[in-house]
Amino acid sequence: MSQKLRVGILGATGMVGQRFISLLENHPWFEVVVVAASPRSAGKTYEEAVGGRWKMTTPMPEAVKKLVVMNVNEVEKVAAEVDFVFSAVDMSKEEIKAIEEAYAKTETPVVSNNSAHRWTPDVPMVVPEINPEHFEVIEYQKKRLGTTRGFIAVKPNCSIQSYAPVLTAWKEFEPYEVVATTYQAISGAGKTFKDWPEMVENIIPYIGGEEEKSEKEPLRLWGKIEDGVIKPAVEPKITCQCIRVPVLNGHTAAVFVKFRKKPTKEQLIEKLESFRGIPQELELPSAPKQFIRYMEEDNRPQVQLDVDYENGMGVSIGRIREDSIYDFKFVGLSHNTVRGAAGGAVLCAETLKAKGYIQAK
Repeated sequence: MSQKLRVGILGATGMVGQRFISLLENHPWFEVVVVAASPRSAGKTYEEAVGGRWKMTTPMPEAVKKLVVMNVNEVEKVAAEVDFVFSAVDMSKEEIKAIEEAYAKTETPVVSNNSAHRWTPDVPMVVPEINPEHFEVIEYQKKRLGTTRGFIAVKPNCSIQSYAPVLTAWKEFEPYEVVATTYQAISGAGKTFKDWPEMVENIIPYIGGEEEKSEKEPLRLWGKIEDGVIKPAVEPKITCQCIRVPVLNGHTAAVFVKFRKKPTKEQLIEKLESFRGIPQELELPSAPKQFIRYMEEDNRPQVQLDVDYENGMGVSIGRIREDSIYDFKFVGLSHNTVRGAAGGAVLCAETLKAKGYIQAK
């Protein structure tokens, strides 16, 4: 690709915004040309605005340090500089809905990490390996917005990444009832241990809104487009508990599954290892070569050893075994701020570009 697409990051100073910036450094298709944040950061260089709050383990990319932060609320001004934007703004749900729609109406595609539009019926919520066909609903959304190229697309919650792909790989065995408990890293709350010392050696058995998302969002991924909107699937029924644990990055899930068509353990493993999607077929820049891997060791996957599998874009599964009440159980691990947040959104944008939805203005 000769000319890189010009990208803006809305909410660039926050933790997910920082993750976008680190992931897009030297990206072959996209170049960050605009960083936008709240009015209090506007007018400062990115380096000044972030100050000592850079939370990534890699250094701040030189290319963004001197970019002057724009006011995210000056929609027309920001939109004039970019081909599309990633959204990671920290606002109320209603404010996020309004500002993302405002950007879309300037004919600027919005690929969002936020939850605000996940249940807007004509906004696709996509894991590119699972439901890329949902991007087709964009044509109906554009009619509603009155746009020719502007739209909003979102990625789902970080908590479902370690089990929704697995259940998708097993769909021919008809999973119909699922119990999941997720053990979620503190970076999911935008925190480090320095910001949140009370999480050291602690577990909090509640994450606001997370259980509802974990139970309902997979059903939307498996839904169908009908009459210009996405109708969620009705099965499998999922019940979930979400627990905050003293881990920086990496969400682990312990999952129990009932199937209508009883598989063998060998069949389940084979389905995981052969599972591929459009990102693998098209060899998109951020796509993991092997999306889901199975680990035979009894003590894997482990956060410290396995969270960065496939640069944080792959999912690690272990301990598939028969259960005395359910048919099978397993443990999954995914990187919550890479695959589960900014990386998942970047892969969505790459898929949208490959399918012609995002182009240079």
